[in-house]
Amino acid sequence: MGTPLADLAKIVDGRLFGDGTIEIDEAATLARAQEGDISFLDNAEKQDQLDQSRATAFVVPTGCEPPNASVIQVEDVHGAFSQIVEHFRPPRYAKRIGISPAAIISPSAKIGQDVDIHLGATIGDDVTIGDRATIHAGVTVMAGCHIGDDVTLFPNAVLYENTVVGPRSIIHAGAVLGAYGFGYSTEGGRHLLSAQLGHVTIGQDVEIGASTTIDRGTYGPTEIGEGTKIDNLVMIAHNCRIGRHNIICSQVGIAGSTTTGDYVVMAGQVGVRDHVHIGSRAVLGAMAGVISDIPDGECYAGIPATPLREQSFKLAALARLPEMRKQLKRLQRIIDQNENKNPSEGDKKSSHAA
Repeated sequence: MGTPLADLAKIVDGRLFGDGTIEIDEAATLARAQEGDISFLDNAEKQDQLDQSRATAFVVPTGCEPPNASVIQVEDVHGAFSQIVEHFRPPRYAKRIGISPAAIISPSAKIGQDVDIHLGATIGDDVTIGDRATIHAGVTVMAGCHIGDDVTLFPNAVLYENTVVGPRSIIHAGAVLGAYGFGYSTEGGRHLLSAQLGHVTIGQDVEIGASTTIDRGTYGPTEIGEGTKIDNLVMIAHNCRIGRHNIICSQVGIAGSTTTGDYVVMAGQVGVRDHVHIGSRAVLGAMAGVISDIPDGECYAGIPATPLREQSFKLAALARLPEMRKQLKRLQRIIDQNENKNPSEGDKKSSHAA
């Protein structure tokens, strides 16, 4: 049994245009939607895409009124569509299980109230876990770690010794916090591991993506500031200090002792060399290669990373290279022809002498 379009409009507090009695069975993206589905369009300038979709109805931004479709107009398209998706596919909330008898917990660990620790999790000596934390299956929390209130550690995350995780932070599956930094000294032809005496400190309301790695500091902490969100497959090296509310996208690599200000954005596959500072509210475009400090509020791109305006000029010039090459060849032919028509003075003298 489907849901009338008018009922969906009430759920999202939107304006209905079209037949409100239409039964909607599911929510889907434009490309995957079938008859009976509702989809969405988040850009009124791309209204022509609605004609290419098989969806029965659409969620659209305010002011978008396609003539041949039943739509729900809303201010926040993504927020409204998320509500509709949840209507058809309610989220699955895990039941509170308490502490599994199959978990391995040191007698010296201190566990807060209403904590869930799933089977196969290992909690080391002198670990502190705050209230309402959730430790999923296969997590390893080594000695001396401190886990704040309402923290969630997803399956197989690993926290090396003395890692600190602030309240309400989320660590996704397979993340590794506190592994040794990649630092060696070479003595007698052998690479010897340098001091690895520090740890990792994660601020409150941080989210760390799956399979991300954050190395411990050499002597002090590697720090991730409050509210920072880190995507999957990110590498942050030893001694880094990441500011508050940074956004760090997938496959970013940040070398040792780098620091960032607040609200920095790093797009996918950005690479940052060691010992540089990236200023507050700076934006680094995808695959930018950072080799020097970035000022506050600047947008950099390219390899090596330079201001976006400068990079745009370089790309424009690069795009013109094929035509410039043709022009150069034409000019060379003209020069060669002129030289053949007008021999040099040296050639004339040689001819007279003969």
